[in-house]
Amino acid sequence: MRSWLRPSVVLVTLLAFGFIGACAKRPNVTVASAPAPVPPPAPNIAPVVTEPQATPAPPAPAPAAPAPVVTAAPAPPPPPPKEFQPNSALNPIHFDFDKAEIRAEDARTLDANATWLREHPNQLVLIEGHCDERGTPAYNLALGDRRAKSTMNYLASRGIANDRMSIISYGEERPLCTEKTEACWAKNRRAMFLTKEQ
Repeated sequence: MRSWLRPSVVLVTLLAFGFIGACAKRPNVTVASAPAPVPPPAPNIAPVVTEPQATPAPPAPAPAAPAPVVTAAPAPPPPPPKEFQPNSALNPIHFDFDKAEIRAEDARTLDANATWLREHPNQLVLIEGHCDERGTPAYNLALGDRRAKSTMNYLASRGIANDRMSIISYGEERPLCTEKTEACWAKNRRAMFLTKEQ
């Protein structure tokens, strides 16, 4: 009986130990630890850069009041030529062909005219510039104007005030002589003087 019992006791003992060992043994459980929390990704925002503020400029000074503009009263227009009359005390002068320069012999005439005008300060004078017929009408008007200005400048250099003198050019329009000769043309190349009491 012992021989039969021995294997069964052994078997029961083994089973008991296996059961006890199985119960006493903790299950092998793998506990996964939770991963560390990952911070959410930062939003894709460009960094704000503040530029240094410029120091405001001091206010500009108020503009100075403009200086008052002083304008001279315009000179009254010269009297119209028709108001001037020939004056036998003032002699005409003559010019070389296509020239406006005062000749030496005519300078003496202008000196005498300037003396008379200084002695009669109440007289205004109109200086007419004339040409002979050679040249175009437009050219002769310009040449007559140069002759009148040259004459006026000479008188001004002798003390006659510019505001007493006026000029006009007639070009070839008022010839004294109509013959087609040098002697006739020489008479037409002239400056003449008319006066008016002011």
